[in-house]
This record gives sequence, C-alpha cells and structure tokens, in this order.
Amino acid sequence: MMKMTEESIAIQTGLPIMEAFYTLQGEGYHSGKAAYFIRLGGCDVGCVWCDVKESWDASLHPVQQLDEIVNAALEFPGRLAVITGGEPLMYNLDELTLALKNKGFQTNIETSGAHPFSGHWDWVCFSPKKFKKPEPEIYEKADELKVIIFNKSDFAFAEKYAALVNPDCVLLLQPEWDKQSQMLPLIIDYVKANPKWKVSLQTHKFMEIP
Repeated sequence: MMKMTEESIAIQTGLPIMEAFYTLQGEGYHSGKAAYFIRLGGCDVGCVWCDVKESWDASLHPVQQLDEIVNAALEFPGRLAVITGGEPLMYNLDELTLALKNKGFQTNIETSGAHPFSGHWDWVCFSPKKFKKPEPEIYEKADELKVIIFNKSDFAFAEKYAALVNPDCVLLLQPEWDKQSQMLPLIIDYVKANPKWKVSLQTHKFMEIP
C-alpha cells in the first residue's frame, strides 16, 4: 500500500483513479439516485471484508489531472458526484470538489474519516472502521453515519459513534454483504428496538449494477 505523506499530498497535481463510472447510488441515504462515482486508489485502513481491495495500492492506478476527472464526469447527465475509494481523504480534495461544484455537481464523499478532512461537500457519509480510528473532526462534519455490521459486536461500535456525531446526522446500519443472511435479521430487530437507526442495503448488488 502506498503511504501518502503531507508533503506528497501538497505537491500532487492529480489523483490516482482506480475507476470512474455512471450508475445509481446503491446504498445509504442517497440510494437510488443517478450518480457519477470517482473511486480513488489508495487505502491504509485495511478492512478484512473490503470488496475493493484492488484499490488499496495507489501506485497501481493512473494519476489523472483534475480537468480530466471533471470532463469525464460531464459526459453524463447526472450531477451527483460521489468520491469514494479506497480512502479518499488520504488526499487533499479541496481543488477537485471546487472544480466539480463549479460545473454544477453536488459533491458527496464516502469516508472512514481516518485522515484529515478536506474538500467542499454537500453530503458527508462517515463510515468508521475498527481497523483505523477516525480523526475527531469528522464527527461534526458527518451528514450520515453508516456502520457496516459484520458481527454482533458492531452494534456497540455503531452506538459509540452515534454518540459522537452531530444530532442531525442520519444513522444507518448496513449488513456486510457476505454476512447478510446472518446479520440482516439482527439489524431489523435492532432498528425496531432502536428507531433512531435506519437500515441501509447494498441495492446495487441486488440490481447487479456497478
């Protein structure tokens, strides 16, 4: 995995793009909306159940200039851009998000919060992971707390972060895809008993779309 230092972030003129594609947002608060996904290469969080481990090594993915990234997004009619990874906050995203917003895009991010916050966002999906602690500044920024439920102990983990985010943050529990048959019934019961939470499903996998 490529380790990004503050110096390398400061001098970078582009971003490593693992993939970029137009589809529907499949999970979370904005599920069902047309969205252009920009998946950045590079992650040092290391979730054992990650379904895009090929994104972890940033050096495997071509660096694109910001105008290339934005122009590719403009080829499609949707104006929701979702920046994901990998872990997108490994990079300073101020310039990319400004460029997207200047072209009329709504900017959303999906992040573990494990790196310093940057970027100009319309929506911040904070998905904390046990493998690397988030930076505390993410708590007040989060519009959506999405916790992946892999085992029963993750409910307590979810409540830990629900107590830290701002009061208006949407609270979501999402079963890890391979554990869905075991975890979804538990999530349903948990949400019924704790109605501040909602269920998030990976609907794109049911629809068999990217």
